[in-house]
Amino acid sequence: MEVIGVDRRWWALGALVTSMLVLGFDLTILNVALPAIADDLGASTGEAQWTADAYVVFFAALMLPAGLVGDRFGRRRTLLAGLGIFLAGSVLGALADDVATVIAARAVMGVGGAFVMPLALSVLPTLFTEPAERTKAVGAVSAASALGMPLGPILGGWLLDHYWWGSIFLLNVPMVALGIAACLLLLPESRDPAAPRVDPLATAATVLGLGALVFGVIEAPVRGWGDPLVVGAFALGAAAVAGLVGRERRSVRPMLDPALLSDRAFLLPALTATLVTLVASGLLFTLPLQLQTVLGYDALGTGVRLLPLMLGPVAAAKAVPPLAARFGPYAVMSAGLVVISFAAFLGSRGGPDDGYGFVALWLSVLSLGFGFAIVSAMDTALGSLPTDRAGSGSGLLMTLRQAGAAIGVAVFGSLLASVFAARLDTSRLPEAVAERAEESVVAAHRVAAELGDPALTGAAADAFSRGMSLTLLVCGIAALAAAPAVAALAPARKGTDREAVRRKGTDPAAHPAGPDPADRSGREGRTAVDTPGTDAPQ
Repeated sequence: MEVIGVDRRWWALGALVTSMLVLGFDLTILNVALPAIADDLGASTGEAQWTADAYVVFFAALMLPAGLVGDRFGRRRTLLAGLGIFLAGSVLGALADDVATVIAARAVMGVGGAFVMPLALSVLPTLFTEPAERTKAVGAVSAASALGMPLGPILGGWLLDHYWWGSIFLLNVPMVALGIAACLLLLPESRDPAAPRVDPLATAATVLGLGALVFGVIEAPVRGWGDPLVVGAFALGAAAVAGLVGRERRSVRPMLDPALLSDRAFLLPALTATLVTLVASGLLFTLPLQLQTVLGYDALGTGVRLLPLMLGPVAAAKAVPPLAARFGPYAVMSAGLVVISFAAFLGSRGGPDDGYGFVALWLSVLSLGFGFAIVSAMDTALGSLPTDRAGSGSGLLMTLRQAGAAIGVAVFGSLLASVFAARLDTSRLPEAVAERAEESVVAAHRVAAELGDPALTGAAADAFSRGMSLTLLVCGIAALAAAPAVAALAPARKGTDREAVRRKGTDPAAHPAGPDPADRSGREGRTAVDTPGTDAPQ
């Protein structure tokens, strides 16, 4: 293994920080550009959903096999390949002149991102062998990914106010090129020849299952829930997921560890984190449309007004540990879900005439709920893992959350599109024009501008607001139903050293903070340090 000097190590860390910052941007930067893309390219709501979900589907499905590829064939080499793929997708997106090309570009970026995310963290133990230095390095890389999420909408909004929508893709080019150059010059190569082999069938089943389920949810409002293609997509997705679980159960060294799904101490917080990620990702897809098309803010103003969603997790990071120690982590999770429910019910009472003050109020409350639920859920899930399952467990947790992000965008967008089309009054318009207007709120505004019909603009805003109200109502019901379930099904609190020894398999004092990022038992155990969602506030 190549050894590099102290100064060069920190320069190499800078390259990794840059790479993770770009991934953080791209989790959220597209959201503020969706109205501009829809307006310029004539994208329907379903097509806009695919521009967001194409990235997340491939990112979620390929992250685990990508990490295994890096472990077996070289982490530096695989990281460089991921950055190169991401760069190619960014260039394709910047040059795109139709929706299909944008979706393809996002898919390519998702493939690249799946290789970058796990490998960026997995090379840190090679660079920093001292625990104190390694902790600082992991924190820097994790912070870069988390920082990119709130900055994405703001930076994207500024670019859209000054340049065309393709600039949000072009931004990646110099930053990724810098990351590639720095990795080439500064990163040493490392690998783990004992890592499990990549299972092509399991990987294909993951992509096929998640993609088919998302396709069914997105296409159902347009084609109908009974349409053969939609029913077939759901059947295919369910069969692929069932086949994946069956194959992984029979595998000696599975990519995903199905046995963990029978462990309530892991499953319950993992499902809570997935639910919160689903809700947050869906809102990050729909809220920019409301702020821009209904409330009339520009792209930069929209990005700034999304910041309240990022404040709750910051506050929760400090508040959750003492509260969990006193009342138990499951009580904190339940409380967070109740707060999410209250905020969603409050937001569902809004209308097109409400200003941003009301939106900021329920967004701030919602953010607190997100923070308390997700921080306690992630800490509890990771803390429940024995050392020998740290890798497979954290990998399964990340995959569930990313799948939740993809499904959240699909479900929220489809529900919103259904309500919008049903509520928009187009009876006085010619049939062809009415069909155009019903595609999306952006399309309706475009038709209203062509016809000089302000009444249609007002009707579109009202129909969209009704759709947003229903989606928030569904969120509130889901969170309210989950809160007592989490509290009722919570395992009994175990605070003895004997229990800690049984779970961790060693002296609890030796592992006070959960899985060691440098643990060789699983590459994914290092990726779970930062757990960025597509999505979601952390």
